[in-house]
Order: sequence, then C-alpha cells, then structure tokens
Amino acid sequence: MTKEQVIKIFLEKFGNETPEVYASPGRINLIGEHTDYNGSFVFPGAIDKGMIAAIRFNGTDKVRAYAIDLGDSVEFGLNEEDLPKEGWAKYIFGVCREIIKRGGTVKGFDTAFSGDVPLGAGMSSSAALESTYAFALNDMLNLGIDKFELARIGQSTEHNYVGVKCGIMDQFASIFGKKGNLIRLDTKSMEYAYFPFDPKGYKLVLLDTVVKHELASSAYNKRRESCEHAARTIAKRHPEVEFLRDASMEMLNEVKGEISEEDYIRAEYVIEETQRVLDVCDALEAGDYETVGQKMFETHHGMSKLYEVSCEELDFLNDVARDHGVTGSRVMGGGFGGCTINLVKDELYDSFINDAKTQFKAKYGHEPKVYDVVISDGARKL
Repeated sequence: MTKEQVIKIFLEKFGNETPEVYASPGRINLIGEHTDYNGSFVFPGAIDKGMIAAIRFNGTDKVRAYAIDLGDSVEFGLNEEDLPKEGWAKYIFGVCREIIKRGGTVKGFDTAFSGDVPLGAGMSSSAALESTYAFALNDMLNLGIDKFELARIGQSTEHNYVGVKCGIMDQFASIFGKKGNLIRLDTKSMEYAYFPFDPKGYKLVLLDTVVKHELASSAYNKRRESCEHAARTIAKRHPEVEFLRDASMEMLNEVKGEISEEDYIRAEYVIEETQRVLDVCDALEAGDYETVGQKMFETHHGMSKLYEVSCEELDFLNDVARDHGVTGSRVMGGGFGGCTINLVKDELYDSFINDAKTQFKAKYGHEPKVYDVVISDGARKL
C-alpha cells in the first residue's frame, strides 16, 4: 500500500488534518542462523517489504489505532493496566509503554497502518511494526533516543507485552537497515559493520513452504541447552570461553568424550556457522557470490543434519535448488517450516521457480509462495 493510500484511509477514519507517515522494513538473514544465543554473528538485511503508518497526535491521553489490513479498530490508554486484548494492538501499546518506562513522554495519537511483509514467512512483520512506531514517536516527540535503544524498545515489547523471548536481530535490522548492504552484527559485543550486497546478475528469492511444524519452541529450547552445556564443558579447560562463539573445533574435540553425541553435533554446527559468516563477509568484499552461495548450501546441510531443525519440505526445496544449479540455498530462520532463501542467477530464475512450484505441488499438494526481495533502507519518515 502506498503512502497516499494510507493517508487517504487515515483521513476517512480520523478527520481531515494531514498525518505524518513513517515506514519500517521486514528483514532477511543471509547466513548466521541459531548463532545469536551463542554470542556469535548474524548477517541480516532490511528488505523492500514492511509496515507503513500514518500518525497524528489527538490531544488526548488515548491511542486510537486502525489496522487497515484487518479492518479492525482499537482504543487504549497509556497506563500499564490499559493493555489491549487484540494481539496486533499489543505491539503499539508495548512500544508506548517501553518509551514511557525509559522516561519518555508519550501523548495520545490516532494511527492507521498497513503492511506487505508476509505473515509467518520469517521476515519479521512484528519487528517492522514495532520499529515503525518506536522510530515515529521518537522523531515526532523529539525524544532523542538512539537507534540501538529503539531496537531494544521493540525487543522489550516482544518480551514484556507479546510473550516472545526474541533476540535483538530483527529489530536491529529494521532500524539499522541500509539499501544495498547487509549488516554483520556481533551479538556478543553489539558491534556491527555494513557489507555491500549488490548481486548484479542474481536475484534473491524466498520460497515459503507454507508449513509450520509444531516442534519449534520445545526443540529450540533443547538446542539452546545443548549449546550452553557444550560451552560450559569447554570452559572448564578454557575459561575464556563464554559462548560457543569463543570455541574452536579443537576445543570441542577435547571434550568429545564428556558430552553427549547430540550436544557435540549441535556445537559443531554453531562453531562452523560462525566461521561461515566471516567467510561470506570476505566473499562479499571480493564480489564473489559463488562462494556466498556455497556457504549457504553448507549452512543448509548443517541445519538439516547437525542441528536438525530443517524438515522434509525445506530439504526438498533445497534439493530442487541444487539440481537447478542455483548459486545458494538454505533454510532461513528457526526451521521446522517457513522459507528457503535462494541466490539465483537471472537466467535460471524462471525455470527454477516454475519447477520448484510444480514439483513441490506434485509432492505436497500445494505450491510454495514466492517472494522476491531487494535489500533496502531501515526505519524512516516518508
């Protein structure tokens, strides 16, 4: 939906004084999966799909919000006990509350918003929504909150009002995104650096299995425990090891007899994935997209066989990509469903997409959804 369309709907809903308009993107993660809670690197980029919101102060202490895509309205106050019951409204309320907790003054406002981040496809529509309102209120009220804190406001909203104990990557990418660049974020030190991503002759495309297996949250916790146990065991010999990110394969092999086979292969994946992120950064600086693609395939293999968070449908799409000579392909996100992210040469694109749809439907009864993505700017005023 365009800026003009959102303004038009806002004016129909809330009267004829022109609002301010802000937008914030969803994100992809090129490589660096299940590394954030291991103190390692992630490598996200903001994308050309996101949330857009029209906002105008209304002179009251209430927020009146309209979710255009849902056709749903809600009104709420700004005190803790005013938490709305509507799931989507909790994101806006949470951002307001997190700003207030940090000493910021929030005034009542009217707002209408719309988004084109596909829901449930692993592109972080919720972080896009949080970042839109955090960025907008900071700008409109001249609160002087820095960008890192805006990302943390979104993360705290998830923790305290939505009930999702997420890391910082999604909100970070949404706030810090930069057109034509991916961002290597060190989740231990919070240092970050931009790397050029301008794959001329290639397209970046997500294939969504439209599948979500139920294992996800319990399996996530179990893998996290495996990693933490391996890191603790290594730290007995190497006190400098705080996270698996600090360990080497040599260190892991020293304790092979002291941890379970399961803990060993989980840790092996994380240590190798940390190195892959660094290898991809080097490859991008050299404009070497073939190496980038090779590392993506290696990540998929690791997530499927060592970390065991892939699923049949994702492995199937990865195989189709490999059979087609696609440059790189892997499961993106936590796993157990969702998308593969694919780096595809322009001349292979049409045949790959057609065959992936046809073969997937023949096997699973429905086509995967296809999302082309372009790396774009972060939160901004329109």
